[in-house]
Amino acid sequence: MNRISCLCICCLGCFVLLFDYYIMAEEEEDPGFDEDLDDGGNGVDSGQGKRKRLFSKELRCMMYGFGDDQNPYTESVDILEDLVIEFITEMTHKAMSIGRQGRVQVEDIVFLIRKDPRKFARVKDLLTMNEELKKARKAFDEANYGS
Repeated sequence: MNRISCLCICCLGCFVLLFDYYIMAEEEEDPGFDEDLDDGGNGVDSGQGKRKRLFSKELRCMMYGFGDDQNPYTESVDILEDLVIEFITEMTHKAMSIGRQGRVQVEDIVFLIRKDPRKFARVKDLLTMNEELKKARKAFDEANYGS
């Protein structure tokens, strides 16, 4: 398995985290603003204009963690980001069609990846870790504020 495949599998496992970031970034956009356009120079020309890069910093760190150079080529990061955005978009559309119409829930994502053991295990680990963090925060807040 090559480096890009390993990185993509890791990216897919981090879907839950990146999806939240993607949704928050879209909610911050002005309603009348075309989200695919960006006047900065950090996007790649997609024929219709420049697309805003949402995960460049995170992907650079992940690529470095998987053995790439500390400063990978911008083109490599852009291609990988395009793959991640495409995956998130496809999974979101599928999840919206199988669960409650127009809503994406964690159970829908788990249902979609249930047949891929690596992705399923990673998402299961992330969800377990998320629950443990919630419990720890609650215990910390109760200890500090005496609720």
